[in-house]
Amino acid sequence: MEINGERVLLVLSLIMGCFAARGWSQAQQQQVPCFFIFGDSLVDNGNNNGMVTLARANYRPYGIDFPLGATGRFTNGRTFVDALAQLMGFPRYIPPYSRARGRQLLQGVNFASGAAGIRDETGDNLGAHTSMNGQVSNFASTVQQMRRLFRGDPNALSTYLSKCIYYSGLGSNDYLNNYFMPNFYTTSSDFTPKAYAAALIQDYTRQLTQLHSLGARKVIVTAVGPIGCIPYQLARYHGNSSRCNENINKAIILFNTELRKVVDRFNAGQLQGAKFVYLDSYKSSIDLYQNATASGNIFLL
Repeated sequence: MEINGERVLLVLSLIMGCFAARGWSQAQQQQVPCFFIFGDSLVDNGNNNGMVTLARANYRPYGIDFPLGATGRFTNGRTFVDALAQLMGFPRYIPPYSRARGRQLLQGVNFASGAAGIRDETGDNLGAHTSMNGQVSNFASTVQQMRRLFRGDPNALSTYLSKCIYYSGLGSNDYLNNYFMPNFYTTSSDFTPKAYAAALIQDYTRQLTQLHSLGARKVIVTAVGPIGCIPYQLARYHGNSSRCNENINKAIILFNTELRKVVDRFNAGQLQGAKFVYLDSYKSSIDLYQNATASGNIFLL
C-alpha cells in the first residue's frame, strides 16, 4: 500500500520518540520526494565546518563510528535525522546546505547549524553559526534555485514541496547559550522566564510561518528537551539537591507549552493546508530519565 506524506509524517513523529543507536533497514522505495531539516547541533551534518566557531565537529572523536568519518555531525555516528532519511527510503544522506548543489536540492537540504537558536544572538559566545532566521533565508534561496530545475513553473514546484517532510528543532541554545548565561547575555535580566518564552514563541511562529509561505506543508516541530538534566548542567549546578536543575526545566516547560499551542493553531486553519506534528521530546526524555532501567542498559551521568 502506498504511504502518503501525511501518514509518513505521523509515523516519523512516533519513530523519533523511540529512536535508538541501532541501525534501521532502508525502506524499499522512497516515501517522499524530499526532506528539509532546520535545527542546531543535534542535527547539524557539516554546515559549521568552514566557520570560525567552537561549535564544530569535523574532527575526532566525532564520527568514529560513522562510515564517512568526522563530517561535522556532533555525534560518534549518525544523527536521528540521518536514520529518518534512511527510513523514508532516501538512497543517500541529506546533504548540508554548505555543499548542496544542482539536482541534489531535489532530495532536500540540511540547513541546521551547531549553536543556532531562534534568536540571532544566541550562540555568539561560541562563534559563528547560522540562526533560524538565517536558515529560513537559506531555504528561500534554495527554493529559488529549485525553481530553475522546474523550468520556472511555480505550480509544479509548489506541488513538489508540499509533498516533502520538514523537520524543525530549535530553542535549546536560546536557553543554554543565551538565557542561562548571564555573564554573556542580558536576556535573563531583560525578561522573566514567561516573558522570554513568549518572545521566543513570537519569533519562532514568524519563522515557521515563513517556511509555510515558501512551500512547507508537512512539518515536524520538536519540543525543547529537559536540558536541566544534561551532564553539563548537572556539573554546573552540582549544589542542587535534585538530579536535574528544575529552574531550567521549568523555563523550558513554559516554552514547550506555548509551542504546542502554536502547532494547534496552525493545524486549526491558521496556515492553509498545513499539517504540523508536535513531537514532545521533553516528555519522552523525562520518561527515559526517570525509568532508565526499564529501557535497557542506560547509564545516567
